[in-house]
Amino acid sequence: MFPNVALKLIALSRPQKKALMLLADIVLIPLALWGAWALRLGELWSPRMLASIQLFPLIVVGSMIFFVRLGLYRAVIHFMGIKAIRTIAFGVFVSSCFLFSLVFILRIETFPRSIPFIYALLLFACVGGSRWAVRSMYHHLRFQKHAKDPVIIYGAGEAGFQLAKSLVSGEDFFPSAFLDDDKALHGCTVHDVKIYGSDKLSEIIALTKAKRVLLAVPSATQEERKKILDRLDEYQLRVQTIPSLEAIVSGKALLNQLQDVEVEDLLGRDPVPPKEDLFSACIKEKNVLVTGAGGSIGSELCRQIIRANPNAIVLYELSELALYTIDQELRDLLKGLEKTSIKVIPILGSVCDRERLNEVFMKYDIHTVYHAAAYKHVPLVEGNIFQGIRNNIFGTKTLAESAERWGVTNFVLISTDKAVRPTNVMGATKRAAELVLQAMAAKGSRTVFSMVRFGNVLGSSGSVVPLFKKQIAKGGPITVTHKDITRFFMTIPEAAQLVIQAGALGKGGDVFVLDMGDSVKILDMARRMIHLSGKTVRNVENPNGDIEITVVGLRPGEKLYEELLVGENVQPTEHPKIMQAYEVLMPLDELEKKFAAFELLEAESNCVEARALLQEVVTGFTPSSPIIDYLYRSTNQVA
Repeated sequence: MFPNVALKLIALSRPQKKALMLLADIVLIPLALWGAWALRLGELWSPRMLASIQLFPLIVVGSMIFFVRLGLYRAVIHFMGIKAIRTIAFGVFVSSCFLFSLVFILRIETFPRSIPFIYALLLFACVGGSRWAVRSMYHHLRFQKHAKDPVIIYGAGEAGFQLAKSLVSGEDFFPSAFLDDDKALHGCTVHDVKIYGSDKLSEIIALTKAKRVLLAVPSATQEERKKILDRLDEYQLRVQTIPSLEAIVSGKALLNQLQDVEVEDLLGRDPVPPKEDLFSACIKEKNVLVTGAGGSIGSELCRQIIRANPNAIVLYELSELALYTIDQELRDLLKGLEKTSIKVIPILGSVCDRERLNEVFMKYDIHTVYHAAAYKHVPLVEGNIFQGIRNNIFGTKTLAESAERWGVTNFVLISTDKAVRPTNVMGATKRAAELVLQAMAAKGSRTVFSMVRFGNVLGSSGSVVPLFKKQIAKGGPITVTHKDITRFFMTIPEAAQLVIQAGALGKGGDVFVLDMGDSVKILDMARRMIHLSGKTVRNVENPNGDIEITVVGLRPGEKLYEELLVGENVQPTEHPKIMQAYEVLMPLDELEKKFAAFELLEAESNCVEARALLQEVVTGFTPSSPIIDYLYRSTNQVA
């Protein structure tokens, strides 16, 4: 019966609830005064109380006027916080002072002077307690109604406090426990929720039945977040996090906007802030061209370049959709940064189109080129050999020659770890592109040519990370090409920042290698992503698990282990995350002869000889699969 009555009270309109609060206080005020008399005199009724009977209606009228003026009936009780408690305390204080004044004005000699103090305590307990009881009842009924899920909050600081507060008033979760590494907080409570150390996690899970952990540590470094995730990895818990401190402060995200843990957190890699002199050296007040501007790396380069305040940025892109997307994004970004003087010029075009490139260089007086345009998907390039050669090698050569002709100061090629001892056509073409720039620099050039190698970037098109996320969302299986395969990983923003800084270090023909940290085993990454989504791996040991990991075999041209260096001849630079490699090169006239041979082989569609010629150009190129070029295969089948 009580729950039904309580639900009816909660369902009342706002004016009805206000009237009910007024009525309750009209009853509670004289009760508090009577209680003060009774406690002071030690009896429920006495003639001395009767002599002061006129105080009861007067204190009710006066106190209600004060309460109304203080806004005590404007507050929504189920959102009542510390501010409402302070208002009640002040109202009680005013009411107690008014009682003192009435006794003095009416000259009631038999009135004990301690009663106003007792009255104040009782009134605060009655008025505040009644509201707190209603608030507790509301949240209890709301929890019963919506069956909120218990969650554990990791981090009992200000962010954790605010998160718990918003969860209490929400409809989905309720905080069942706090975890924090600060031993001084263990045993304390926040929002009536106890704080524990992370070593108590097993007990907390058994006690609360929580299946989700919310990380409320927005100011933690990537390394600190990785340590936390390592502790949580052995438990079947879905781990989510609040946005970063930067996103919260900038207004891009709200504290209670929960999001899944990013793979960046698993790497534990804290990016080094860019050196401002290197970052702006080739960009500030210059005209910059980015090829492949709509791609994963190219688009991030554009975002970083805009922040370094160039005169103009030319977006050179073959894909109309990709070009439109990055163009619109940069224009919106400029509005936010209030940099209206920077020109953004979107150009549709191929890096193999010499005439169009010459027009761009002539019209926009380009100072710096970041060459990110390339065919990069290993299996696709294996199936389209001549397109890979034409775009990655000849496109780079055409672009470099146009840049040199029109007096470009700096030219930076975005290369890859797959260019080192390649086992596939894509990697070989990228190493050949490096050889082109090395040869042009060696013969003497006004343009400073440099190359920057790095491994995989998280979240790029074709990356395993978005693929794994989709597979987990579908319930699996997760497909891994080999149980021992490893890769180097870096975030796209960090890679773009380091590319820009490496370009400023170039003297001519330099091969720069980014510090990628330790390689990551892809199978381990898959397992951790499953665990962090709150699911378990289905295997022989756990046949009832949620998601299976399937090993499907290496794709054509794929390597087990990626490398960043050919030899050991590597030197540090002034930037701690950028190293310089010294590689063998091929004279430009010899390269020209090889490239002429490629042209003839393409005219004959002779993929076998073309790949063999690529092996002559690129030292260490050892194909790991037979020819699988789609047109080559279909031609031979027809024959």
